Amino acid sequence: MTLGRPKPPPLDQHLPERLPASPGTGVAAYGATSAESGLVPLRIQRRTIGAHDVEISIDYCGVCHSDVHSTRSEWRPPKYPLVPGHEIVGRVTGVGDDVTLFDVGDLVGVGCMVDSCRNCPSCEDGLEQYCESGSVGTYGSVDREHGGEVTQGGYATSIVVDEDFCLRIPDNLDPAAAAPLLCAGITTYSPLRYFGAQTGDSVGVVGLGGLGHMAVKLAKAMGAEVTVFTTSPEKSGAARALGADRVVVSADQAAMAAAADSIDLVIDTVAARHDLVPYLRTIRRDGALVQLGLPGEDMPPIPVSALMRRRITYASSLIGGIAETQEMLDFCAEQGITAEIEPVTAQQLNAAFDRMVAGDVKYRFVLDTASLKESA
Repeated sequence: MTLGRPKPPPLDQHLPERLPASPGTGVAAYGATSAESGLVPLRIQRRTIGAHDVEISIDYCGVCHSDVHSTRSEWRPPKYPLVPGHEIVGRVTGVGDDVTLFDVGDLVGVGCMVDSCRNCPSCEDGLEQYCESGSVGTYGSVDREHGGEVTQGGYATSIVVDEDFCLRIPDNLDPAAAAPLLCAGITTYSPLRYFGAQTGDSVGVVGLGGLGHMAVKLAKAMGAEVTVFTTSPEKSGAARALGADRVVVSADQAAMAAAADSIDLVIDTVAARHDLVPYLRTIRRDGALVQLGLPGEDMPPIPVSALMRRRITYASSLIGGIAETQEMLDFCAEQGITAEIEPVTAQQLNAAFDRMVAGDVKYRFVLDTASLKESA
C-alpha cells in the first residue's frame, strides 16, 4: 500500500499511550438515538484537525441500504447516537501541517473506511477493507487512533478524516451522482476487476437496485455482454437503458433454462434471502458467482454438486481498498459513469429509508446537505 506517510507502529504497541481525542467542533447532523427513533436532528463533535487530517465541508452523502440496517440495529446493536453515511463528497476546508495529498478547495470523497492498522498483510497489499485488526468504518466504529471515540458518518455538515483515506473526485463527475460510487460503485467494481471481466465475457447481474445498476454500467464499460436477472418483468426497459444486452425474468423457468451455461461471472446484489442454485445453473465451466448483498438471515444452503459439476467458484467481496477505489473513480471519469440518483433533504431521510426498504428508488438516494447547513 502506498500511503502518504510512513506506517505507524502496530496498534497494540501504542494504544495505551494514546491521549483522548480533542473535543473539536460541533456540527449539525441527522442520526438515530435508538433502533426505533428514526433519524432526528443532532449536534455531534468532530475532532480538531490533526497533522495528517483534512477537514471536509460535506455537500452530498449517498444513502445506502446498510445505513438502514445499522441505524435500525438489524445487523448488530450499535452505540447510539449514530450518524450514518459513508458515501461522502465535499470540499476540503482545512488541512493539517503535514498533509501532502490535498489542498483547501479540492473536491474529495470519503467512502466506507477512515483508517486501518496499515501493518498487516492485507493493508500492505492495499486491501485495507480486509485489515486483520479490523478497518475503522466511517460510522459506528471505534476509532483506535483517536482515543476510542465512535466514528460518525456523513449525514452531517462536515467531517475530519486522515488524508490517506480520502479520495480525489475527478472534476468531470457530477459531485452528487459520484457520491454512491464510494460504496455502490467500488463494491461492484472490485469483484469485476478481481475476476477479470473484459471484452468477450458474459456478466450476469442479479437485482437492479443501487448495487445492481452500478454493476450493469461498470461491466458494460469493461466490454462485457451483460445479462440482468430480475424478479420484476417491468424492469426490462430500465435494465436495457442502463446498458444490459439481455434481461431474464428469474421466475420464468423457461427463460432461466434458456440462459443455462451462458454466463462467465454472476454478480448477485440482492440483500434478501434467496436461492442461488438457479443462477449457478447459468454459469459456464470455471465461472463464478459473487454474492454482494448481505441478507439479514441465512441464505439457503448450496449443494456442493451445483458447484462441482462445472468447477464453479462461489465467492463474496467487501468494498475495495483505497487505491482501487481511486482507480474506480478514475475509470468512471474516463467512461462517463455515475450513479442514477434522487436527491433528498435531511427532512426527507426517514421517508427515503422507508422507500428504499420498499424498493421504491431509481437507483440511489443522495442527501443534499444544504438543508442541514441552512438549519445549522
